[in-house]
Amino acid sequence: MTPIAEVEGRRLALSNLEKVLYPATGFTKGEVLHYYATVADVLLPHLRDRPLSFLRYPDGPGGQVFFAKNVPPGTPEWVTTAEVPRSEGPARMVVVQDLASLMWAANLVTEFHTSQWVFQDPGHADRLVFDLDPGAPAGVAECCGVALWLRERLAEDGIEAYAKTSGSKGLHLVAAVRGASSQRVTEYAKRLAVEAERAMPSLVLHRMTRSLRPGKVFVDWSQNAARKTTATAYTLRARETPLVSAPVRWEEVDDVAGSGEAGRMTLGAGEVMERVREWGDLLAPVLDPDRAGGVPG
Repeated sequence: MTPIAEVEGRRLALSNLEKVLYPATGFTKGEVLHYYATVADVLLPHLRDRPLSFLRYPDGPGGQVFFAKNVPPGTPEWVTTAEVPRSEGPARMVVVQDLASLMWAANLVTEFHTSQWVFQDPGHADRLVFDLDPGAPAGVAECCGVALWLRERLAEDGIEAYAKTSGSKGLHLVAAVRGASSQRVTEYAKRLAVEAERAMPSLVLHRMTRSLRPGKVFVDWSQNAARKTTATAYTLRARETPLVSAPVRWEEVDDVAGSGEAGRMTLGAGEVMERVREWGDLLAPVLDPDRAGGVPG
């Protein structure tokens, strides 16, 4: 019989709790749900009001992995949804606003990917992101060096950046911004990526051309486009082990850039729960509109 859980007055059927989703570590679906319940207080503010793209992996990372943007069949009526613009016409997407909705979505076994804008104002971005993606033999240590350069460059324009692991091989930078369209933020991000390439031509690449990427860090500025989404802070990733896209302190980034100890930028679910208990949300400043920076024209 499928267990029924009551979460904030909502009844949820939580299925296949003993199913192993990460065979390399034996991490089960029940442990996935426990992880999300544990970090809900820090995760929910980063999901709130943002249309959600699901990257689903119901049979684990080794099974079928697929994106789902529209509201899934069987979505409870109490889960918030919103109509959002798309190039092919408006669509209705899930917006996770509370713990019950989070646990319902987590039961689908999904990565959480969100836009850089809120559904109430889809024409304006309130986040700026960079996805730093290394091409072997470059790795996350090289990403950390590039992140430090970008942090200083953004600070020159009054924009305060924060770092998080990608939950894969790279690093993400996130900043709160105000008063700009997604197009303007995208243009600004591209301009900084080009500047980074000029400053570090042997290390940085701003173009997506795969043949140019070995040994370099691709600074992906394109995820600022209105149609794009990025892995949300604290989401589990569909990888061999239960890795998380988790915030890190700049001191840690600096240490890895200097030491090359890439493992310190690889954070699993257990480590992230401990970090949240100790430090809370290291990305909390990006939720404060008073700390948002203006995007230069």
